[in-house]
Order: sequence, then structure tokens, then C-alpha cells
Amino acid sequence: MKVAGIGFRESATAADLQAALALTGLQVDALASVAEKAAAPAMQDFARSIGLPVIALPEHDISGEQTLTCSPRIKARFGTGSLAEAAALAGARHGTPGARARLLAPRVVTADGLATAAIAERLEP
Repeated sequence: MKVAGIGFRESATAADLQAALALTGLQVDALASVAEKAAAPAMQDFARSIGLPVIALPEHDISGEQTLTCSPRIKARFGTGSLAEAAALAGARHGTPGARARLLAPRVVTADGLATAAIAERLEP
């Protein structure tokens, strides 16, 4: 299973999230983000438009997650270097005890900086 971790600023639109996912160049089976962002209208609209489920993660699921990239702002807020990468990894493992995950596409950022995406794949236990 491939999961896109999505991060975005409050002013981002569904089109911004689509642009971030497009930058990865990969197809996915689900989207994931922290619960607050997963419930945001932009995320819900985006998920509906592409017909994918959204995995809403509690913040403790991404805190401490090792990521390839690091944003000081995200590190201070969520305890991980990249919301997108951490959400992709946690989302890929979600619901499968003992599963591992690996990043297929590290964090990409839209030109305007409003949205980020990263892709992870579940590795079965």
C-alpha cells in the first residue's frame, strides 16, 4: 500500500494539495495527515476529487518519526522534521501491527510553499 503524507498551510486549496501530490510523480492508495489537517475542507475536497480515503493520524503517531528532510518550524510544532514524510510513513503502517514502511518519495514542496507531499510504502511484517 502506498500512502501520500500531505502537509499544508491553512490557506491552501484542494488544487494546492493536488499540485503537491503531482510533484511526487507517483500514484497512491490513500492520503494521510494529522487529524486536524485530515479534517480540513481542502483535504476533504481533494480526497473526494480523486476518490481516495484519508487517514487521520493523532499527532503522537508522527512525533519522533525519523524523516529525510527537516523544517525547523515543523520540528518545533510536531516533533518531526517533515509533516508530509512522517504522515506518509505512519499512514503506510496504519492499521497493520508490526508493519514497517519506507519512503518512496521524500517531501516535495509546491512553488508557492502552501503544500507538501511525500510517499511511503508499507512493508509487510
